[in-house]
Amino acid sequence: MEKSTLILASGSPRRKQLLTQIGLDFQVVPNSVNENHDLDLPPEAFAEHWGREKAKNVAIDYPDNLVIGADTIVVLDKNILGKPKDKKESFGMLKRLSGRTHEVITGVAIIWKNKEIDITFHSQTYVTFREIPEKYISFYIDNYSPLDKAGSYGIQDWFSVWVEKVDGCYFNVMGLPLSTFYQHYQALVNLHIHL
Repeated sequence: MEKSTLILASGSPRRKQLLTQIGLDFQVVPNSVNENHDLDLPPEAFAEHWGREKAKNVAIDYPDNLVIGADTIVVLDKNILGKPKDKKESFGMLKRLSGRTHEVITGVAIIWKNKEIDITFHSQTYVTFREIPEKYISFYIDNYSPLDKAGSYGIQDWFSVWVEKVDGCYFNVMGLPLSTFYQHYQALVNLHIHL
């Protein structure tokens, strides 16, 4: 496959890492979508909407390429937690998540304009945290810069010591449900589309 055929419409280093992990050749073209977190949609539809908007944003300029867009949100008590605006909001999010089970939803869109491919799906994972003492929340925020992550934590970094249980796809929590994504990707390959 040519390196330029597949495009990841995201600047996320974690999504880049995950696509590299499964051996795909791709290029990164970050989207320029400004997400509106006041959008009144159920969480699953919310994640799918923004994942698709990100893919569409890049696909307009790359109609000959297969473009992948994704949006990951954390849901607690039916409230969507996006990326925190500052350290204070980050602390508040992690305090709320402490000792609780929350849901992580990633909406994914695969768009190839010239081949009229437009697929959107989502994946859900439940994550349970142990009780986190406030001093460790502060330590994490000061040392691991979680402001670019939904729910203000990265399951793949030091914060993993507070993860008691993961029910569902671990990689979904990192930002891309690899197994589900790959099934869709393989289905396109099997349709004899030359990727």
